[in-house]
Amino acid sequence: MKKTIISVLLAACCMSVSASQTIKVTVSNPMNISRSDVPVVIALFPYGEVRSAVVTQNGQEIPCQLDDLNQDETFDELCFLADLNKKEVKEYSVTFFETGEPRTYPARVYAEMVMANTKDKTLKKHQQNNFIEAITARGDAAYTYNLQHHHGVDFESELNGIRIYFDARQTLDLYGKYKKQLELKDTQFYTTAEQKAQGYGDDVLWVGQTFGLGAFRGWDGQKPTHVEPVKTRTQRIISYGPLRTIVELVDRGWKADASKTPVNMTLRYTQYAGHRDTDVDVNFNKDVSDYRFSTGIINVKGSEEFSDKKGLRACWGTDYPAADTTKWKRETVGLAVLVPQQNIVSEEPANKDNYAYVLKVDGNHMAYKVCYTSANETFGYHSSKEWFNYLTAWKREVENPVTVSIK
Repeated sequence: MKKTIISVLLAACCMSVSASQTIKVTVSNPMNISRSDVPVVIALFPYGEVRSAVVTQNGQEIPCQLDDLNQDETFDELCFLADLNKKEVKEYSVTFFETGEPRTYPARVYAEMVMANTKDKTLKKHQQNNFIEAITARGDAAYTYNLQHHHGVDFESELNGIRIYFDARQTLDLYGKYKKQLELKDTQFYTTAEQKAQGYGDDVLWVGQTFGLGAFRGWDGQKPTHVEPVKTRTQRIISYGPLRTIVELVDRGWKADASKTPVNMTLRYTQYAGHRDTDVDVNFNKDVSDYRFSTGIINVKGSEEFSDKKGLRACWGTDYPAADTTKWKRETVGLAVLVPQQNIVSEEPANKDNYAYVLKVDGNHMAYKVCYTSANETFGYHSSKEWFNYLTAWKREVENPVTVSIK
């Protein structure tokens, strides 16, 4: 009987050991400045099938997130955020479990897709509740812009809020905040007078046919072109948070160059908590090295331009945020796009619409960043000088990432 009990205990111990594994992750800040909410991302394929995880630093649990990037019901990455003093090195303990569910932590980001539901009279003004996670439209769909309530997927951190139009423009439109908080669940990009009185933000940019904030477009040799024609266009949410939200736009059969074969393009936007900048990853299903593309920012009326001639281009300006100017005040914004130099074919002179870059893609992938501020922010920047100085410091941080080692 004792032998049986001992055998059962040994088996249980073995099961416990095999059901989890712990790694040590060292994160080093190479810069002589403090940095907060620095993303640390760990690929999970070396660790088998991970169903849950715990991250600790000095014995204290910190929030983490598991993401299934290809939607095959297996987590592919773990993410957590690091706060580091200047030149600081921190060690984190990460334990992976083969069973269980991901831990829950307070949300610091938000993402939403919702279909128009105007016939539901029980809803408050502008409120909609037909929530979806993905939508695909045929390329010959008449007017995809109005299929979703706020015209496309939206997402936010505490500092920003972005929606991406579900049409051939695929433009990023902007929401300006007064306070550091999540708001889009409440306002759905259409702030009521009551919410405004409570200190909520609102739409702060008119984009029209322009790049808005860093939309990725084609290039016909003289000007940007929209993402059309396509066989289908898709928007989908890959991850809802709590530390980062990931959304994707998929354009299948895009005739980006009429003289070449169509391509499939996936644009992935990643928004981290505590960040006003957004990561953009562009992926194609084939080598597109001989194609030309474009991105940039809208030339806000009367805006002041900044360029370091090395991939950072920005502006600061004031305009009405909607075509109907009778009910909107003029809004001041700072915009920026940061593109790797190796992807830049040319920096085009400013015109009435855009500050544009002509781009090349080496192989089938490139990445860049977009960033913005609203002068309404109590926590942000309120002059072109402040904004451009911030961007110069931001670029230095981007070019000097933390180093991560695992053992």
